[in-house]
Amino acid sequence: MKKPASARKILIPPIAMSTGFLMFLYPPVQQITWLETAEALTVGFLFSILLIKTSSFEIRNNNVYMKRSKIFPFILLGLLIGRIIFKAVFGIYFEYEVLAGMFFLLAFGMLLPWRIAMFFKFKEVERQLKTDLSAESSPA
Repeated sequence: MKKPASARKILIPPIAMSTGFLMFLYPPVQQITWLETAEALTVGFLFSILLIKTSSFEIRNNNVYMKRSKIFPFILLGLLIGRIIFKAVFGIYFEYEVLAGMFFLLAFGMLLPWRIAMFFKFKEVERQLKTDLSAESSPA
């Protein structure tokens, strides 16, 4: 928010996070069923909708910046509380490794759609900036 946004800054987190899929090479994590995988990704996608709705960009000083969202800290706090409750309730039914894998899938299922949506929003604002700059520079 203090530095201009870029496509690279938006797209690197899901790419970097994707290395976490290596945890599924560890046999205890492989116990996650396809249904549990679908559930975790779906819940992550549902949470991403809230992040998508609250994320936006603005033009300042001829650059594109991410707008500060007032509810973003509450979303993160809600996710943390939800995770603690989920772990306390379901921790007795699942192995630790399985829960870790499911939480990773949930987080990735939330991060990927959010960042893709942010990328498209960024490109739209960037196009608007280029149009505005070209209109300013052309003689009237």
